[in-house]
Amino acid sequence: MRKQKAPWGALLRALLLPAIIVAVLVFFSTALNSIESGRGEENKRQLEQALRRGCVACYAAEGIYPPDIDYLKEHYGVQVDETQYVVFYTAFADNLMPDITVLEQTP
Repeated sequence: MRKQKAPWGALLRALLLPAIIVAVLVFFSTALNSIESGRGEENKRQLEQALRRGCVACYAAEGIYPPDIDYLKEHYGVQVDETQYVVFYTAFADNLMPDITVLEQTP
């Protein structure tokens, strides 16, 4: 005599496998979004640091802080991806460190 398999076993397997696949895909998607967001923040922080280092190098070499961001780009090789970032650069005086704010562009 053959033993009959329970019909709920096949149904359970048919529902459990897709549920596990969906859970794994959601986990990977969340992880990728988290990595992408962390990378964007790190790039923004590095750009701000490069701008500050350029300002300090200018002050050390010339005795004044750069008057604007274009001066930093021309004379100190600082590169800004203007499609991705907006830089607010406010110089108060020649002997005071400028206020530098870097923000990400919104599409």
